[in-house]
Amino acid sequence: MDDKKLADAVNQINRQIDMLISDTSVPKNVRSAVGDAKSKLNDAKEADFTVRVSGAIYSIDSVSNDINLPPQARTMLWSVLSMLESLKE
Repeated sequence: MDDKKLADAVNQINRQIDMLISDTSVPKNVRSAVGDAKSKLNDAKEADFTVRVSGAIYSIDSVSNDINLPPQARTMLWSVLSMLESLKE
């Protein structure tokens, strides 16, 4: 994947994460985990991009099955996870 496509994919992921963070129907612990995932993904200090993506996946995956998560937010989380998984390859 070239740099422009990679940057576009990361920007799209960041936009969806921002939508989840701003959604007040999403439980606070999920918003916090999603915010952590965004921080890990965009951490310029971490040299390896794959490590950053894996950290973001881990953060989101840990809360993706939260029982209090609204269905639309769960679908968006799964979409973000799918996009992150595609970046690892």
